[in-house]
Amino acid sequence: MRKILLILLSSLFFYSTTMAQLEENGSNTWDFGRIRAVDGIVKHTFLLENDSNENLNINGTHASCGCAVSEIDREVVLPKETASLEVKFDPKGYFGQVTQFVYVNTDSKARPVYKFIIKADIVKD
Repeated sequence: MRKILLILLSSLFFYSTTMAQLEENGSNTWDFGRIRAVDGIVKHTFLLENDSNENLNINGTHASCGCAVSEIDREVVLPKETASLEVKFDPKGYFGQVTQFVYVNTDSKARPVYKFIIKADIVKD
């Protein structure tokens, strides 16, 4: 039993690490670069692709902080189509390197959560 549990945990860790690396290096990451907090809100639109053969139902979005707001343009993404996810980030109150996450919850058993990453280097002036 312990051996099976260890194998399952190792597999889950490998899958999670692989997905995180793909997301970190793929189109799920946007770096605003160097921005000034006083310039206000910045935004970026991600594309969420349904690469399955079934409809993908969007159950909602949420961000890792109150500084990011996200909105997706549809509740159902048809097979092989995309949805637009607009993310607005307010750098007010932040300084230095910042990384935040936006999550899209779906009904997919294969991938119930899509993670998007926004980054910025926030300067005072």
